[in-house]
Amino acid sequence: MTADFGYFEHDADYGIVGRGPKLEAAFENAAAAMFAIMNTVGETGGDVEVAVEFDEPDPEFALVEWLNRLLAASREENALLTEFSLRRDGARFRGHARGRRWRPGEDRGTEVKGATLTALAVKESASGWEARCVVDV
Repeated sequence: MTADFGYFEHDADYGIVGRGPKLEAAFENAAAAMFAIMNTVGETGGDVEVAVEFDEPDPEFALVEWLNRLLAASREENALLTEFSLRRDGARFRGHARGRRWRPGEDRGTEVKGATLTALAVKESASGWEARCVVDV
């Protein structure tokens, strides 16, 4: 996975963008953008692995579901997630993420509370897929 992600202007929160040659890669990169907001140390890898699985036929709602399930899993494991993989079979999404547990007293950057429907868009173009939304901080 390449770090093909970025941000867009939003008044009080963060707008995240993930890009990729396939929908799944764009979602993976959107997750990387979201967790990079919380990752002030820039680490990857680790000893925590989480799995998420869900059904959602609408790609835009699937993006929000993916991101929010990853956030929930990271909170449950007290982990910073940094590596993402996602597979899709029709409306069925199966994903994994790796990371590491937060260390006591560690600076956690800006907390992301959740992905929202604000500025939500998942589009395919000649150059690939782009997935974007605003995350609440």
